Amino acid sequence: MNPDAPAIAVRALALICLYQAAGAAFFVALFNRQSQLILRRVCRLGTRSALAGIVLVLLLPPLEAARMAGDFSGAGNAALLRLALRSSRGEAHVVQLAGLTLIVAGLWFHRANGATVWALFIAVMGATLAAVAPTLTGHTSVNPLRVWLAPLLAMHLLVAAFWFGALWPLWLILRYETAAAAEAVLRRFSQIAIWLVPCIALAGLAMGWLLIDSWSTLLRPYGLILIAKASVFALLLALAALNRWRFTPALLPGLTPTPRLTPAAAGGALRRSIVTEYLLIAGVLAMTAALTSLYSPEH
Repeated sequence: MNPDAPAIAVRALALICLYQAAGAAFFVALFNRQSQLILRRVCRLGTRSALAGIVLVLLLPPLEAARMAGDFSGAGNAALLRLALRSSRGEAHVVQLAGLTLIVAGLWFHRANGATVWALFIAVMGATLAAVAPTLTGHTSVNPLRVWLAPLLAMHLLVAAFWFGALWPLWLILRYETAAAAEAVLRRFSQIAIWLVPCIALAGLAMGWLLIDSWSTLLRPYGLILIAKASVFALLLALAALNRWRFTPALLPGLTPTPRLTPAAAGGALRRSIVTEYLLIAGVLAMTAALTSLYSPEH
């Protein structure tokens, strides 16, 4: 059996867990004055995601060794394992593991001892390390324009982690908090996101301009996956706009611009929209796993 598909699947799941954990840490740091009940749930979510991410990241070097060998027998080959661990991808895995471990420690202590600045600092430091680790590997790391590509990719990844990781906590708030509390958190989240989320597109466009030297690249697998990711991003922006301008104001009767949309209906619509956003971004992370595993701008 060819190990490519299992390796990409594990990489995709690792990215989903990693960015969920990192985003949960960012969310707790930004919204630590909200309901402690909800924040304990978010801390638990981030901790469990980070632990799952650690397990999945540990599986990646043997799978890389198997890919080098062309079959799963390579997973136990000591020479191939050393090669995988000493590669730039192996270095990125070490940074990811360190970051995920810090997230577990920071969120666990925060949940156990209440709002402590040092615990939040540890969690956010871990989230940052885990999120930007991919800048150490891949085609951007060996490109002559790395001095520009690395900070662009770091910004792209950090904002994506913030967005993706906040969706589940927002769903929890809509599910368990009062409409007034949920509206306040969603309004604040939107005020932050409206400035940060466009950075994903700006960084992506800048990286594309630096990496792609021919329009023909867009007709190859690398370019086609980039187009698919950009299309999903456009759909995500449409959903975010719908949430901000239609559903969130309708959570409170006095704020709704459309009387026919009741607060209960708005809450249900928001939860469904958030689930859709979550699945779409998870799909983008899966495409990223395939893109970084199989293709480059030259192929």
